[in-house]
Parts: sequence; structure tokens; C-alpha cells
Amino acid sequence: MTVTDAAVGRRHHFAADVQRIAPLAWPVFIGQVAVLAFSTIDTVLVGRHSPADLAAFAVGAAAYVTVFVGFMGVVLAVSPIVGQLFGARRLEAAGDEVHQAVWLALALSLIGSALLLMPHPFLWLAKAGPDMAERVRGYLAALSLALPASLLFTVFRGFNTAVSRPKPVMLLQLGGLALKLPLSAALVFGVPAAGIPELGVTGAGIATVIAMWAQVLLAVVLLRRDAFYAPFRLWGRGLHAPNRPALWGLLKLGVPMGLAILIEVTGFSMMALLISRIGPLPVAGHQIAVNIVSLMFMLPLALANASATLVAQRIGAGDLADARRLGWHGMALGALLATALGLLVYLGRAALIGLYTGDAAVVAIALPLLTWVVVFHLADALQTIAAFVLRAWRIATLPMFIYAGTLWGIGLVGGYTLAFDLLGVTPPALRGATGFWAAATLGLVVAGTALTGLMRLALRPAPAAQPAHSAT
Repeated sequence: MTVTDAAVGRRHHFAADVQRIAPLAWPVFIGQVAVLAFSTIDTVLVGRHSPADLAAFAVGAAAYVTVFVGFMGVVLAVSPIVGQLFGARRLEAAGDEVHQAVWLALALSLIGSALLLMPHPFLWLAKAGPDMAERVRGYLAALSLALPASLLFTVFRGFNTAVSRPKPVMLLQLGGLALKLPLSAALVFGVPAAGIPELGVTGAGIATVIAMWAQVLLAVVLLRRDAFYAPFRLWGRGLHAPNRPALWGLLKLGVPMGLAILIEVTGFSMMALLISRIGPLPVAGHQIAVNIVSLMFMLPLALANASATLVAQRIGAGDLADARRLGWHGMALGALLATALGLLVYLGRAALIGLYTGDAAVVAIALPLLTWVVVFHLADALQTIAAFVLRAWRIATLPMFIYAGTLWGIGLVGGYTLAFDLLGVTPPALRGATGFWAAATLGLVVAGTALTGLMRLALRPAPAAQPAHSAT
């Protein structure tokens, strides 16, 4: 075979794998955009209600995300485990894992809801005054009731992703969004004619509670009535009693997954709390910029989910060469799309920020933060897809340490040093919120490079035996 023939063959494999990834990725993308739109709707509505409510929302959302995403990551261990069982056609065993994930979600809900009802550490970090603290407490009290529904729906989402059924999840997420929009508008601003008071940021939290529980109820109906799920035997035997080995398997993979996701998200959610020390306007500008890059993140997240699903299924089927190729092709596709989207947002950043607020002071703060968006988004895409592919191979512990060093060490600590000029050498252009964003971008670049290197090392074909599928 000539060099040209080999190149043509690689392009053929890449195009074929894109055709496998795309049908799984686009429903995940739309569904995750719908999920993020919950926060986008609240950002816009609360921001137009009052700057004080927007600042409280930024702090409250940071607190909720910090609690939710760590536990969500633990529960999502069900996805690579079920994916491998599904690839091996062990469907009843996959159904058993779903039952155990439900127990895990319920147990974590008790802990998480209690944390949301006691937000003192978050208020201390934000140095919140009495008025902001009261608003944050009201918002988080509402979300403490939404957390159990969110974690139970995470089980449904992880299971369906693993068995290549993302469309039902997408439809329910779109339905939740359709319910969320009018509810948030009514509860934030009030409807005097209907006797609904003006609740501000707390109203946004109450709307989330109603929408999330509606999604869970519809998910239960779907699981019971759709014939596709019958071979998994999810019903008819009751909720299986907690199984210690199965729960340990979920925790063994899920805890490092959850910690890695927690580190990743808190690397940014803590930025909001620390930036709020500067004042309400900087944190409001930061919240808008975060919402924009979070919307962008839904694309690589969808590609990561789709790639990891296919990789886990091929591992379960014993086709390790195909699993490796799918992982690398998912990375290549993510890099191409992330670069294009980053450039598009960079060129239109002023218009995008204008959709969120008409306050010139907030716009002036948010605009410089998106200067980093092209490099930020490309690095974010690469690290995300690499991490998901590694989880499909049940490699989760080492990525967690990489995240801790890069996103906390470089991003958060470095950002704090720059933002508050702790060393007395920070240029004026990198002080304040901009310093956090510059350091976060560097942290993502290092994380993406390290995780890509780990993929190359861990996914090499073993000369004598197949790689172990245990957490590394």
C-alpha cells in the first residue's frame, strides 16, 4: 500500500466514524442545550429583574452546580458500565446496574439537599452581604427540592446514552424547557392577575423544581411503556435491594469521575464566588461570559458522550482496535468543530453579550473575558472528549489528579493571584475577572495536552494481553 492509499484509507475510516458518532451526538447536543437553557433563561430573566438578583443568582448557581455536578459524575458511572454490558449483550445485567444507580442517586440526594440548605461556606467565599445572602438562601432552598429529581434523571440519561437511545432523553429535556420558560417568567416577575407574587431569583428556583420532577415522571412512564426497554427487565421485580459489589463497582469508577467533574466545574463556579468579592458588576459580567462558553461547551460534550458510548460498546463486544480508532476520531472531529465555533463566537461576541444585558457597565466587563474564547473552547473540547473516552475504558483516577493540578492549581489559584495582584506584578489588563479567565484558559490548555498524552499512552495495543478495564 502506498502512502497515498494509506491516507485515503484513514480519511475513509474518519468519515465512516463521523457517520457513527453524529447520530448519537446531535440528540445529546440538543438535549444538553435545553438543559443549559434552564440557566440561560434564568440568567436573562433574573438579570432583567435586577442586578442584585443576577449577582445572587450567580452565587447560588455556583453553589448548586458545585453540589450537583460532583454527585452527577458519581451517578454517571452507570453509563460506561452499562455501555460495556450492552456491547456484550448482557441486557439483564445492564438493567441491574440501573437499579443500583437509582439507590446511589437517592442516597446522594439526601447529602446534597442538606448541603444546599446550609450554604454558609458559599456565602462566606462570596463575602455576601445580608441582602444577597437572603436571596441566595431562597434560591438554594428551592433547588434542594430539585436535586433528587436531577440525580434520578441523570440515571435515566446515563442509561439511555449507554444503549444508544439519546433521543428520548432529548425529547424530555425539551419538554422540561418548554415548561420552564413560562414558569420562570411568571414566578420571577409575578402575575398579579393570577395571584402569583414577584419572587425574583427564588421564583427561578421554584420553576426548576417543577420542571425537573415533571421530567422524572415522564421518564418513568417511558421506561414502563416502551418495548425497547423490556429485555433489560427494569420492571416486574421491584427495585432491587442495594447490592454491595454492584454499588462498589459504581463507586470505584464513579467517585474519581465525580471528583474530576467537580474539580472541572468548581474551577469555574468558584471563580464566580471569588469575583463577587470585587463587586456585583464584575460577577454579573462573568456570569454572562460563563453562560456563553457553557452553551458552546454543549457541542464537545455531545461529541464526548457519543464517542465514549461507542467506545464502551466496542470494548464490551471485544473489538478493541475499533474502540481505539473511534476515540481518536472523536477527538479529531471535536477539534475541528471547536475551532470553527470559537472563531464564530469571537467575531460576534459583542452582539451576543448585548442579548443578555443593555447595561453598558456589565457589557464593558463581559466583553474582554471572551477575548480568550478560541483557545479556551478548543482546549476545553479536547480535554472533555479525552476524559470521556478514558472513562469508557474505565480510566478515571489519573485524569482526576490532572484536573486538580491544572484547573485548580493553574486556573483557580493562578487566577486569584492575577486577579488580586498578590505578587504585585500583574499588568492592569489582567487584574480582576480577566485574570481568572486568562489563568483558566492556560489551565485548560495544559489539561487538554496532558489528557491527550494519557490517551496515547493508555490506549496503545498491548502486545500480549488486552488492557485491563479497571479504574486507573
